[in-house]
Amino acid sequence: MPKPKKAARGKHRWIAMRYENSINRSNLKQLLQTQLEGFAWSLYDVLESNGETFAILKIPLKEYRGLILKINNTVDLSTFSSSGKIKLVRQRINSVTGEEPLDSV
Repeated sequence: MPKPKKAARGKHRWIAMRYENSINRSNLKQLLQTQLEGFAWSLYDVLESNGETFAILKIPLKEYRGLILKINNTVDLSTFSSSGKIKLVRQRINSVTGEEPLDSV
């Protein structure tokens, strides 16, 4: 079966977020499932650096504003970048941490 055309796949955004403490991927995913209930999202890269955890989420464009507000209103979570291209978000995380994402999907 052929791959759907680009327009049929739906628009999305990549969000770079920071968790104020060091946490592993599975615990971060559980935390996000609790805090972001009702939103569609996928966890991609996770990087622990200097006692903080950085992650990249993929979200549908239609849920972008609501999800950004929800993340930024959650204790210890904040967003610091977003883009339509994951490459740009990875570069921004790299500029903040000085490290490449280690845990990619």
